[in-house]
Amino acid sequence: MAKQIKTYITIKASKERIWKILTDFESYHKWNSFIKSVSGEVKVGNRIQIKLQGMTFKPIVLTLKENRELKWLGHLWFKGLFDGEHKFYLTANQNGTTDFEQSEYFSGILVKFFSKSLDKDIKMGFEQMNEELKLRAEKY
Repeated sequence: MAKQIKTYITIKASKERIWKILTDFESYHKWNSFIKSVSGEVKVGNRIQIKLQGMTFKPIVLTLKENRELKWLGHLWFKGLFDGEHKFYLTANQNGTTDFEQSEYFSGILVKFFSKSLDKDIKMGFEQMNEELKLRAEKY
């Protein structure tokens, strides 16, 4: 079974400004209530550590395209049980705003058991982080 959650927000800031905030992992604790911390060298092929409230996992960075896209893939215990491919994607608009997309593609045999929680808690966490990113980016 598979499931995808996508959230979008338009931010009145350049994608360069948003990217700078998004990749300043040491400052996440100051503004990000969803992702508490990201540690390790964020580089394609590297394993990093992500802390959420009550959960820590160690995904592998799949994509790192400056000012555009960051994607990682994590697993619960082992591949195929509960996998999540998380993506941040930035698109500049003609009017100086930026569309920010945060999404995750979940797959594995346990997805059906977590489906309601993903729809409620994870989507709510994405939306909250999006709003916090918008507030921080538009503040400066």
